[in-house]
Amino acid sequence: MNLTISQFSLHWASGQSEQVMEKKPCNHGLAEVSRSVRDLRPAHYLFKIESFSILLEEKIEKYESDDFQAGGYEWELCLYPNGNKKGNGKDHISLYLVIKDTDNLPHGWEVNVQFKLFVFDHIRDKYLTIQEGKIRRFHRMKTEWGFAQLLSLDTFNDTSNGYLLEDSCIFGAEVFVIEYAGKGECMSMIKVPKNNTFTWKVDNFSTITDIFLCSDEFKVGEQKWKLELYPRGNAKPEGESLSLFLAVADYAALPLNWKVYAKFKLRIKDQINGSHIVKKTQCWFRASTRNWGFSSFEKLCNINDRGSSFIMKDTLIVEVEIMVMSAVKNFP
Repeated sequence: MNLTISQFSLHWASGQSEQVMEKKPCNHGLAEVSRSVRDLRPAHYLFKIESFSILLEEKIEKYESDDFQAGGYEWELCLYPNGNKKGNGKDHISLYLVIKDTDNLPHGWEVNVQFKLFVFDHIRDKYLTIQEGKIRRFHRMKTEWGFAQLLSLDTFNDTSNGYLLEDSCIFGAEVFVIEYAGKGECMSMIKVPKNNTFTWKVDNFSTITDIFLCSDEFKVGEQKWKLELYPRGNAKPEGESLSLFLAVADYAALPLNWKVYAKFKLRIKDQINGSHIVKKTQCWFRASTRNWGFSSFEKLCNINDRGSSFIMKDTLIVEVEIMVMSAVKNFP
């Protein structure tokens, strides 16, 4: 960050420590004002005022600093040495951040800012740091924000506090503009009302030699899925149970750090009596969890039992029913 120093130039060595002193309600809103002390000088602007007492004697209403840049915008500091009377600043020093060059900003402009204002303590070589606990929005009807009661004049003029040394004082500012990056997302949980069941007929089940079978892709909502079947299971001991999983089909085309939630039922259909084998589960699918289901969905001896009707004409029928899933839409 570039540091801009006004025509009253001064340089210091600085450290980086910061100590919180106090918090109190802001006098122009509900936001808290925090006051802390730090070694590090302000990142964006400093200005020094000499012969401060003359400003008070001459009853100068306000002093406007040179313009400086921060966050891609032009700014200035506006100091009321005798306090901003209209802003409840009587018997205080008032200091404000003001956005400049607004005529060149687009119609309906607004700038969201988090800022700090500073007063230098010459004795302790530290900066009193004053900031609010909220972000301020600058726009056409509100071009300045700050503190009507930055410091009481009694505190400021007390030489033991170090703010006024040989009738000179130093103020500063840091301005951090919060820009919208132009990206966002809306995540919603959807109870799937219809077209939420996919049925897969696995023919010639007894002659399958493949360790792993995969169904055709199917779509529920905007998400593509598939079923994964291990005819002899993928759990040990092998050949004891059938394994069945729901899997995300198009994970390679999904954005980085993708995730999809689904609450679903997996079932093996009883083709005569309707006494299906059903198991329900849920999962946040992601790159590290592309499929989810049951390694031991059902014992193969039960499925192959001649008295059962899970396999008819050497065909096994499995289904998935998705009840709830997440949906994400990006927006500009």
